[in-house]
Amino acid sequence: MIVKVRVIPNATDNEVVSRIGSVLRVKVAAPAVDEKANAALKDYLAEFFEVPGKRVSILRGANGREKTVEIVGKTEEQLKRVMDSIP
Repeated sequence: MIVKVRVIPNATDNEVVSRIGSVLRVKVAAPAVDEKANAALKDYLAEFFEVPGKRVSILRGANGREKTVEIVGKTEEQLKRVMDSIP
């Protein structure tokens, strides 16, 4: 599944804030320096979608706040169910 993500770095905790259409707004506790926010985002999304960490990859936007992320390791239906549970 390919997901668009808007990252908010330097938060107090990692969390999915909301979903606007197919775009997730995700807060990460890491600063946007030296790929720390990207690593934290990948780890958190792997935990959130319950897939192995290596199954989450950033396809586009590694240097910006708007990212295109690919999540594999579960069926499309299972991943959509998790997406639908986000308010």
